Amino acid sequence: MSENHSVEREPGLSLDDHRRIGRELDLFSFAEAVGPGLALWHPKGALVRIGLEDYWRKEHLARGYDLVYSPHLGRSTLWETSGHLDFYRDSMYAPMTVDEQRYYVKPMNCPFHMQIFASRRRSYRELPLRLAELGTVYRYERSGVLNGLLRVRGFTQDDAHIFCRNDEEGELEEEIAGVLRFIVEFLEAFRFRRLAFSLSTRPEKSVGSDDRWVAGEAALARALERVGRSYEVDDGGGAFYGPKIDVHVEDELGRPWQLSTVQVDLNLPERFALGYVGPDGREHVPFVVHRALFGSLERFFAILVEHYAGAFPLWLAPLQARVLPVAERHQKRAREVAEILRKAELRVDVDARGEPLGARVRDGEREKLPYLVVIGDREIASGSISVRKRGGSPSESVELSHWISAVAEEQRKRL
Repeated sequence: MSENHSVEREPGLSLDDHRRIGRELDLFSFAEAVGPGLALWHPKGALVRIGLEDYWRKEHLARGYDLVYSPHLGRSTLWETSGHLDFYRDSMYAPMTVDEQRYYVKPMNCPFHMQIFASRRRSYRELPLRLAELGTVYRYERSGVLNGLLRVRGFTQDDAHIFCRNDEEGELEEEIAGVLRFIVEFLEAFRFRRLAFSLSTRPEKSVGSDDRWVAGEAALARALERVGRSYEVDDGGGAFYGPKIDVHVEDELGRPWQLSTVQVDLNLPERFALGYVGPDGREHVPFVVHRALFGSLERFFAILVEHYAGAFPLWLAPLQARVLPVAERHQKRAREVAEILRKAELRVDVDARGEPLGARVRDGEREKLPYLVVIGDREIASGSISVRKRGGSPSESVELSHWISAVAEEQRKRL
């Protein structure tokens, strides 16, 4: 799918490899001085990330989620309570000592969300409570398994925890079904069309009571059926703390990826002694649904880079259009057009170099820009612009305001 087939291959890097494309398009890098597996997001890559984050926030707020923030580290007692120091210590960074207390950089966001729920007494009338965060976590990975942005040591997870009533009202199933619908709509916005679902059940070693495991597995299965999704069962493939649904997609190259996940957490609510007052006036332990749509921003970004071969759709493209004056006498109008486009909230620049127009067009194509806008004598005389769309389509002469309206609609539909 890569558009640049003339590039010499490097050992171990295919033409669609996100590391190659990321370097060619100046999206991100790694530096020995910073440390292995710790990514630096360059301005263009950061703009794509901002687009992903803005879309994520907008869609979560529209679905009744509350957005939260949590610290990058916590005291050792937090990780002792959560069980991470027992089950996950080998993947955690060594502690630091402050005021004679040990602190760990966080490998997960979950314990912080439990603390937010526990910060005051809760009633069943407040549930379901949906807390979501783009939280950066840090995990030790052996240097031999690091792989560009696909496997890193510092990454941002799009975590959410949904606190549900523990009763017969079907709230758990309803919330899981809502998450599944959300996942489908979310992934389809990125042109992932072939989605497959798997339900992983209780493993041999697990925590939590039998009745809560049965309820959790049944709620996941019924939710899948409720939204009309067939699924495979991974018997015994669940996490030690609860059953889960994994969502697999195929990219444009036909490669499968495991992306979104929905888990019923039967461990943390009891470890943190979470409770809410039910309609009977008694204290009940909530069910907690842990889910992620991106999984991690870094890994999702890497998959997208290869999925699109670096040719991001308009709404995600770091630079959406470039204005090209044909000659020096056209530069003033080119800059006026660029300013009009910026006021219309398009990301544009002007290439007024002394290079021939054909060379500048080829540079724009190599950068995989969605649109190139040409300004010459004819365009100045008619008050129009000539637009060349990515993919080698012929230039089209259009009225500026009409083109702005068309592009705004293309952005709105995320085409």
